[in-house]
Amino acid sequence: MALRFEEHRSHLRAVAYRMLGSIGEAEDAVQEAWLRLSRTDVSDVENLGGWLTTVVARLCLNGLRARETRREDSLDDRLERLGRLDRGGSAPRMPDPLLAREGTVDPEVEVLLADSVGLALLVVLESLAPAERLAFVLHDMFSVPFDEIALMLDRTPAATRQLASRARRRVQGRAPAPDPDLARQREAVSAFFAATRDGDFDALLALLHPDVVLRSDGGVARAGQSVVLTGARIVGSQATLYGTLAPFVRPVLVNGAAGVLCVVEGRLMSVMAFTVTDGRIAAIDVLTDPDRLDLIDLGPLT
Repeated sequence: MALRFEEHRSHLRAVAYRMLGSIGEAEDAVQEAWLRLSRTDVSDVENLGGWLTTVVARLCLNGLRARETRREDSLDDRLERLGRLDRGGSAPRMPDPLLAREGTVDPEVEVLLADSVGLALLVVLESLAPAERLAFVLHDMFSVPFDEIALMLDRTPAATRQLASRARRRVQGRAPAPDPDLARQREAVSAFFAATRDGDFDALLALLHPDVVLRSDGGVARAGQSVVLTGARIVGSQATLYGTLAPFVRPVLVNGAAGVLCVVEGRLMSVMAFTVTDGRIAAIDVLTDPDRLDLIDLGPLT
């Protein structure tokens, strides 16, 4: 049974990561699925992979719902009182980034990114209601039939289809598809830091998509750094502040796309992910939460 479970582990981790946006929580969900399997008679189960996917999906759904109950005095509320949220926006929770050196292949990262899930997409998934996220992830990313998803949500297949459709519209409108050419992505990111270093605002505007969005997650420790900005001129004005960081950035792949680490005197200060579309930067996602950055091992990335 352990061998049969291992055949499905990579798939289960991929499902859980997309559902939760957390590497640690995804691992916990997969481990709990194994514990439940070890205590259950599955001799009559014809599709073990489907059974395990259902278990993991329900665990993730419970985890997402538990997050919502903890939002009474959330980071969003504190930031709103500080006046740091843009009109109609909300403080982003940055999913755990999957980091790799350029030119290398990390088998575990490759498996998690088998469907090319960029960080910008995961950020948008964070804004979905738990049921919407489950319906979208399982159906659109893993081709699970609506009949099966409906049983997990205790809804009709028609209602479940509507959930996925609503989530799909939000994702398509807010998560642009990255340029498949990694070299072109890196060229845009390098030009971005060159422009910030030189203080060339016009060059920055030429690099940024008119509707570019900048999202920064500073966590609890740096709540004042959590912000959502939209529009080339607003983002460009903020980006000029990154000029002092240019000497400290190191190229890295963030969820398979061009990004950078900012490392000062051996300490990781931020992770920046870029979504480049048609040669222009459409999204910048920044993680500055020191508690989460301290968990990242720089060894394999430098």
